[in-house]
Amino acid sequence: MRIYLIDEINPSDIKKIDGFLKKNALQSGMGEIFWVQIPDDILTEMQRQHRKCRPHVFSVELGPDWIKLEFFVRSLKNMRCTCPAYCTSQQTNFIINFAHGMIEDLGIKT
Repeated sequence: MRIYLIDEINPSDIKKIDGFLKKNALQSGMGEIFWVQIPDDILTEMQRQHRKCRPHVFSVELGPDWIKLEFFVRSLKNMRCTCPAYCTSQQTNFIINFAHGMIEDLGIKT
């Protein structure tokens, strides 16, 4: 899997990230995994056409001193569809900017 990993994060900062994600992302059934919606205007043509598969999201996983963001866009409604795919460059930039913006907003030093 292609990912963006930020490590060596202080455990108290992981708690800040957890709180941020609880407010700004969808929680999965597993406590450490969150789903962040990809904006409709940067979906691929196929993802835009698959309205029944929305929302299209990427995953964020929290570890004890790291955060991992996947460069894979998936559907929360239909896992067997053809619309999930690795990120386009625009989607990749969105994910990286999401991570950097979150870290900056929370005042985390990495």
